[in-house]
Amino acid sequence: MTTDDIENEIVAKGLTAPRVTPESIAAKIKSEFYFTAADGAQFVGERDEVLPGILPEALGLLTFCVLVMENGFTITGQSACASPENFDAELGKKIARANAVNQIWPLEGYLLRELLAEDARREASGLWPPRPIVGPEEC
Repeated sequence: MTTDDIENEIVAKGLTAPRVTPESIAAKIKSEFYFTAADGAQFVGERDEVLPGILPEALGLLTFCVLVMENGFTITGQSACASPENFDAELGKKIARANAVNQIWPLEGYLLRELLAEDARREASGLWPPRPIVGPEEC
């Protein structure tokens, strides 16, 4: 079952309580960067000092994605290809990005749960109404 399938089922069931959505996650990604381990390994020390010698072919098969979030936090994902004959740079980038995005879900879920718990604490202590929860359109 894909993320889209799950999202469609949630919407179809009318589950409307505050939640993390693919859209809310996408809205928090400010920028993304891709490189292979070979790209990173060719330099040592200063950026203009090229590593002497030949790099192992395997480093070119390991793709990294770095997502920079709106708040400046970074998330990484990677994709490794076992057979050099199957390496496809664009596919490696897609897989690395998906792996990075998958790491955002629990972080955003924790944040949302913390905000909901704070609202419950405010209500219990008489500090009401709660501050509004930021929706995906406001991220």
